[in-house]
Amino acid sequence: MEQFLTFGIVGLTTAAIYAIVGSGLVLTYTTAGVFNLAHGAAGMLSAFAYWQLAFGWGWPVPLALAFVLLVLAPGFGLLVERVLMRPVQSLGEAERLVMAVALLIGCISVARWIWDPNVARPLRPFFADEPAIDLGLAAVTWHQLLTLGVAVLVAAGLWFLLGRTRAGTEMRACVDDRELAGLTGASPQRAARLAWVLGTQLAAIGGILIAPSVALDAQQLSLLIVSAYTAAVFGRLRSLPLTFLGALVVGGLESFLTGYLPQNDYLPGLRLAAPALLLFLALIVFPHRRLRGRERRLVKVPLPTMRGTLVFGGSVLLFAVFLVTVLDTEGLISYGPLFALGVVALSYVPLAGYAGQISLCQLSIAGIGAVVWGHLGGQGQLWALPVAVLVAAAVGALIAVPALRLSGIYLALGTAAFAVVLDRWVFTLPSFEILGVRIALFDQGSVEVHGPDLFGWQLTSERELLLFSAVLLALVSLAVAWLRRGRFGRALIALRDSEAAYATLGGRPLGAKVAVFALSAAIAGLGGALYGMVQRTVTAEQFNLVANLPVFLIAVIGGLGAVGTGLFTGLSYVAPPQLLGHFGSWANDASTLLIALAGMGLAHSPGGIVPRMRDEWSGLVRDRLLFPATGAVLALLWALYATDLIGGALFLVTAVVATTALRVWSTARQAGSRLEPVEWWGIRRPWRPEDREVISHGIAAS
Repeated sequence: MEQFLTFGIVGLTTAAIYAIVGSGLVLTYTTAGVFNLAHGAAGMLSAFAYWQLAFGWGWPVPLALAFVLLVLAPGFGLLVERVLMRPVQSLGEAERLVMAVALLIGCISVARWIWDPNVARPLRPFFADEPAIDLGLAAVTWHQLLTLGVAVLVAAGLWFLLGRTRAGTEMRACVDDRELAGLTGASPQRAARLAWVLGTQLAAIGGILIAPSVALDAQQLSLLIVSAYTAAVFGRLRSLPLTFLGALVVGGLESFLTGYLPQNDYLPGLRLAAPALLLFLALIVFPHRRLRGRERRLVKVPLPTMRGTLVFGGSVLLFAVFLVTVLDTEGLISYGPLFALGVVALSYVPLAGYAGQISLCQLSIAGIGAVVWGHLGGQGQLWALPVAVLVAAAVGALIAVPALRLSGIYLALGTAAFAVVLDRWVFTLPSFEILGVRIALFDQGSVEVHGPDLFGWQLTSERELLLFSAVLLALVSLAVAWLRRGRFGRALIALRDSEAAYATLGGRPLGAKVAVFALSAAIAGLGGALYGMVQRTVTAEQFNLVANLPVFLIAVIGGLGAVGTGLFTGLSYVAPPQLLGHFGSWANDASTLLIALAGMGLAHSPGGIVPRMRDEWSGLVRDRLLFPATGAVLALLWALYATDLIGGALFLVTAVVATTALRVWSTARQAGSRLEPVEWWGIRRPWRPEDREVISHGIAAS
C-alpha cells in the first residue's frame, strides 16, 4: 500500500505538469487554429533560461522566475504569433503544422548551440532543503505540493478567464466562428495574441516544474510534450476539463508502469513509449467525426514531362559521377548518404504530395528497411533487398489503419506517436522468436550493414555504393514521375482534393490509402537499406522522431509534389554540415537552424522551391541550342577541375555564373514565343506538353 501511494503521488504530480502544458496547447489550438508541436520546446527554452539566470548567473529565484514567466515567455509567444504563425494563418493546416515543426527544430538547435549538451546542468527542485511532508504511508515533497497547487490555480484561472471575462468570451467566440466574432466587434488577432502569450507561459511553467526530475536536455525536454499531446487529444483539443482528465490518465500510467512493470529485457522501453502508444490508441478509438480537421489550401501538384524527368534522372547520375571523380575517401564518406536520404525523402511525394496524407515516421520506416537488409543481406544477397522493401511496405500498410479515420494534424500526431513507439520501445528490443522464427532488430546495439552482391560483383567501396544509391534514386524518381502521369496518380490527386467526390465517382478511398501508404513505405525502406549500406553500421538513434523532422521539413521546403524533392532533400541535408564543418563543432546545429529558418519562410513559397526552380530552368532544358552548350561548358569545367588546372572554388563560381547566364539568355530567346496568342500555338512556336493543361483550364473557366 505504501508503494502504491508513493507512485500515486508521483503520478499525480506528473499529471499536474501535463495538465498545465496540455491546457496551454489546447488554448492555442482552439483560438489560433495551430497545433503547436513546438509547445514543449518553448517550455524547454524557459527551463534553460531559468537555470541560466538562477544558477548560472546567481539571480534570486523569485526574480529569475518573474523574468522568465512575465518577460521572456510572453515575448516569445508574441514573437511566434506575429512573425511566424500569422503569415500562415490563411494557408492550410498542413502549412501551419510545418511552421510548428520548423519552430521545434529551431528551438532545439538554438538550445544546443547556446548550452553545450555535454555539460551537465542539474536543476534543484523548489524548497529542496525543506523536509518532506509525512502523510503516514507516504511522503510529499514541497516541490510536488507546489506543482499540485499550481495546477489547481491554473485550472481555476482558466475557468475564470474563459467564463467570467470579456477577453475569455472573445476567445471562445473566435473558436466557434472567427468571421462572425469579428462582425460583433471581437478581434480574432487580439484573441490569438492572448492565447499565444498564455499558452507559452503555461509551457514555461510546465518546463520549469518538470526539469528538476529529468535531465536538462534540449531534445528530451522538448519530446516530453508527447505526454501533454495525449492529454490534449483526450480533451479532443477543445475541452480543458477532459484535458486535465487525460493528464491524470497519462501521469498515472507512467508512474504505475515504473513501479509495477515486470523486470525483463523486453518491457523497459514500454514505459517510455506508453504515452505515445496511448496517444496512438486514443486517436484510433475516439469518434471519427470529432477528429477530422480538413481545413487546408491545396497546392498545385505539377505534372512532370517525360523529357524533363529523363533529363533530371540523367542529371542525378552525372552529379554522382562528378562526386566520385572529385571527392577523396573522406569526402565520399561525408557525402555518401546524400542519395540514400534522397530516396527516403522521395517517399513523401506520392504520400503527402499526391495523396495529401501527412506522415512523420518515414525515417523510422527507413530504419526497418535498414535493419532487415542488415540481417538478411549480411553477405550481400541481392534477394534481401526486395524483402526489406516488402517488409517496409507491410509496415506502411499497418500505419494506414489510423489513416482510414484521421487526416491533417491528427494523422500527423498518429504517425509521430508510431515513430516514438518504434524508437523508444520496438527498436530497443533484444532478439526474440515468433513461431520458431528468430527476429532481431537493433538488438540493443548497432547493426553492421554490407553492400549488395550484383551477380558476383560485391559493392564495397564508397564510390561504388554512392553510384549504386544514385542509380536507384534516378530510377525511383522516374517511377514516381510515371506514377503521377498514370491512372493511379490521378486517383491520388482526386483523393487529396475531395475524398467524398472521389468515392462518389466510384473510387475506393480505403484501398487507395492503404496502397499509397504501402508504396511510400516501400520507397522509404529502400532508402533505409541504401542508407545503411553507405553508413556501414546503423543504430536506432539515427531513425528516431527528432532525426526524421529535418528530413520532413526539407522535403516540404523543396515541394512535396515535385519529383526533384528527393535530390534536393539529400543535398540540403548533407551538404551544409560538411561545408560549415570547417568552422567548428557547432556546424551541425547551425545547419539544422538554417533548415528551420528556411521552413519558417514557407509562407512566401507554399508550393516549394523545386517547382519554382523547375519553372525557371525548364526553358533552358527545352532550348535546343543553349542546352547542349550548357552541357559542353560544364564538361569543360569538369575536365579542368579533374586535371587540377582550376580549384574547387573557381569551378563552383564559374559553373554557377555560366549556367545562370545561359538560363537568362534562353529566357530572353523564348520571351517572344510566350506572347503568342493561343490560336498560334503549334504554328508560330513549337507545341509544348504543358499547353494542353493550360487550354483545359481555360475551357473549364469559360
